[in-house]
Amino acid sequence: MRILYSHRIQSRDGQSVHLEEMVSAFRAHGHEVLVVGPGFYDAAGFGAESRLVTHIRKILPSALAELAELLYNIPAWWRLRNAIKTFKPELIYERYNLFFVAGWYCAKRRKIPYFLEVNSPLAEERERHGGLKLRRLARATEAFVWRGADCVLAVSHVLAGRIVAAGVSRDRIVVTPNGVEPSRFKKRPLDHESRSPVLGFVGFVRPWHGLDAVIRGMARSAFPMHLVVAGDGPARDELERIAASLGVAERVQFTGVVPRDDIPHLLSRFDIALQPQAVDYASPLKLIEYMAAGCAIVAPDQNNIRELVEHGRTAFLFDPKDDGAMWAAIEELAGNVMLRAELGAAAAAEVVARNLTWAGNVGRVCGVVTDR
Repeated sequence: MRILYSHRIQSRDGQSVHLEEMVSAFRAHGHEVLVVGPGFYDAAGFGAESRLVTHIRKILPSALAELAELLYNIPAWWRLRNAIKTFKPELIYERYNLFFVAGWYCAKRRKIPYFLEVNSPLAEERERHGGLKLRRLARATEAFVWRGADCVLAVSHVLAGRIVAAGVSRDRIVVTPNGVEPSRFKKRPLDHESRSPVLGFVGFVRPWHGLDAVIRGMARSAFPMHLVVAGDGPARDELERIAASLGVAERVQFTGVVPRDDIPHLLSRFDIALQPQAVDYASPLKLIEYMAAGCAIVAPDQNNIRELVEHGRTAFLFDPKDDGAMWAAIEELAGNVMLRAELGAAAAAEVVARNLTWAGNVGRVCGVVTDR
């Protein structure tokens, strides 16, 4: 099958991981894939974004920047139109982005099946965190594209519920969580050594992730734990300041952005992997990678997280409304090597049993195409 993969991703981050892993899995499955997106995406390194886009966002008022996003559909349409003429795709697979309708238009005009991968309700997300100005237009175009897709691929059942509420028929929605390539993760040996547990976090470091509570807990705890934070972001400077002020700076390591190929080795160092917070509709990529690496996981007890892990069997879940619950879970695991090993082994087995893999997602997508 010839698949045109359409996107409007502007930076090399978790979004790009999903894109590139799915493209690789499609190709490994025997399909031809042509990726069509912004030219600056190909030139960016991991963790980077277009300087032009960043500059435009800084100099333009928010409403004008959002109109610029809408106007981007014109060059995107031209690029997609030319690609369709030469490649002649049998499927347009698109990663949803706000104000982006060019893929839908090209698919409908050419009568090509249009599958839309939705990872978050971006209008709601940007309204809450990004200062969205054209709210009605954003919500209208979002619902319009969702309803226009032949199949909507939602990363969680919680998100699928929101898509249904926007007017999409449930029988046109398929839930496909984030995935991993399990062969990249080695089986963890049982560690009987008496040593300080290593806590670990991977991802963009934002203030709301709650890592400050982890550092404060380390300073109070009788267990001399270490923390590895793999990633960068706006909260890093403050976290470093807190660690220094509490006298635990030597036990907190900030690695900066870690190349994707190094993530499995990094996770092999973690005794307890942390998902301190998560939005309620996400399928956290880090959580599935923690599972594949056989880490003992501490994560918030909420519906979308329970779609992936089970408290006491594949993870330790805590009440996110209880300020001390996350640290209590960490301390319980810190003092129990066997429990950590059992949780980690069960989590790794769950990835295989439920096929939480990129290849599994491709199989689910191809199954929908075949059934059409």
